[in-house]
Amino acid sequence: MSKRHAFPVAILAGGLATRLRPITSTIPKAMVDVAGEPFIFRQLRYLKAQGIERVVLCVGYLGEQIQEAVGDGAAFGLRVDYSMDGPTLLGTAGALKRALPMLGPDFFVFYGDSYLPIDFAPVQQAYIEQGKPALMTVLRNNGQWDKSNVLLEGDHLVEYNKRVLRPEMEHIDYGLSILSSEALKGLPENQPADLADIFTNLSHTGQLAHQEVHQRFYEIGSPEGLAETCALFRE
Repeated sequence: MSKRHAFPVAILAGGLATRLRPITSTIPKAMVDVAGEPFIFRQLRYLKAQGIERVVLCVGYLGEQIQEAVGDGAAFGLRVDYSMDGPTLLGTAGALKRALPMLGPDFFVFYGDSYLPIDFAPVQQAYIEQGKPALMTVLRNNGQWDKSNVLLEGDHLVEYNKRVLRPEMEHIDYGLSILSSEALKGLPENQPADLADIFTNLSHTGQLAHQEVHQRFYEIGSPEGLAETCALFRE
């Protein structure tokens, strides 16, 4: 991907990480050690290798520790800015709404506990070609990694819904998305909101594009996922 044309990336890293307690009693999830260094360091180097230049870290719980460790991103060859939740955790969509002035009209979104071994360039190209306000990457899952929550019919994404699961759903949200600022324009400022609800509503109106991917994802949001991800990097 040409660096000049790569969208910026928003990393959602503001959650409380309760499933990793007691590890995350005193550090945020992004700072959890994965095979010898904080996970966020691995994510940022990975983004640099993808041709990304700009990252906005949406942080909340103990976010000052992330800012102190990462700084302005120069050590990773990136420009890193920070959008702080403040006293009220804003949720995934609320955090992105607050960060919009830093992100511009179109941007990647992924989670502070995810490692996604795919090429971002085809995802960005699919978003541009499909011309919808948001795109979700999806993986054929059949219940393997978590509960499937995406219904595809041919080349059409019929529904994404993590709250009301249907037996015919065979795919899962992979964890990398692209959003336009227009997709969030209706949200109130500084109010908690969930990105999953935005995606569900877009899917119901035919406004959610998709790109199917085929590599499994890794995550550190659970003890089991953390162990798997550590093993991946040790190898």
